[in-house]
Amino acid sequence: MLSKFPVIRRVSIYMALSYSGLVLVNNIGYQLENMWIIYAPMFISVYFFSRWIDSKLAKKGNEGGSS
Repeated sequence: MLSKFPVIRRVSIYMALSYSGLVLVNNIGYQLENMWIIYAPMFISVYFFSRWIDSKLAKKGNEGGSS
């Protein structure tokens, strides 16, 4: 199903990684005045990592569906 709807796959990967990152950062215990010092690099990293995962899944989906 996700191979037919790449947008849903991308959003699902990004949401899962973002949520995991937020839980991790919030449970570390940092209490900075401006948490965006931590959040901005985290969300940028999550974006690139999620795109990398999506490209691997799309490539794997195309190999399996071409037979």
